[in-house]
Amino acid sequence: MEKWLIRTLFVSSMASMPFILKRKNLLMYLTIFFAKGVLSTSMDSYFIKRNRISYPVRPFSKTFDTNVLYDLLFYPLLSVIWVRYTYHSKPRELIIRSLYFSVPMSLLQWALEKKTKLFNWKSWSVFHTFASINFTLFTIRGFVGLVRRMMPTQALPTMAHRTEPVLPTHMKMSNSVDDSNPAQFA
Repeated sequence: MEKWLIRTLFVSSMASMPFILKRKNLLMYLTIFFAKGVLSTSMDSYFIKRNRISYPVRPFSKTFDTNVLYDLLFYPLLSVIWVRYTYHSKPRELIIRSLYFSVPMSLLQWALEKKTKLFNWKSWSVFHTFASINFTLFTIRGFVGLVRRMMPTQALPTMAHRTEPVLPTHMKMSNSVDDSNPAQFA
């Protein structure tokens, strides 16, 4: 059953990747994706070395201690969805929306830990999972907010659907018409 769950997660993650990592804001999405992969793998490695959690059934078990499918594919894709979902959220709304991600994921991991061999919690609980998921979500969201503040306004993606074409500043048309200048109509 564990191998089937891992394969299903891999196939569904790969199938959803073109829809999540859209071409329009690909650079921002890839930045989020890789930052979350590094953060998840680092945290997972730390807790595995401290014998708090282990992954008895995982892909590439002879090479990696962590579950690379979770850390380098599934969680990063979820983080891209999270950032897209909360890109324009205010702090209070951001906290409420974080619960939409962290509570189901924590409960699902708790159930999978009880029923399967995908997770083995030694000195770990559902509350640790909840806290670590929220920590990584807010860290990645803070990282995106920092990038937004550091980058020039025109270089950043809007993360929203635009109805008008985006033109460079020097090509934008002026809305004001000067009737005294007949050369502008020539």
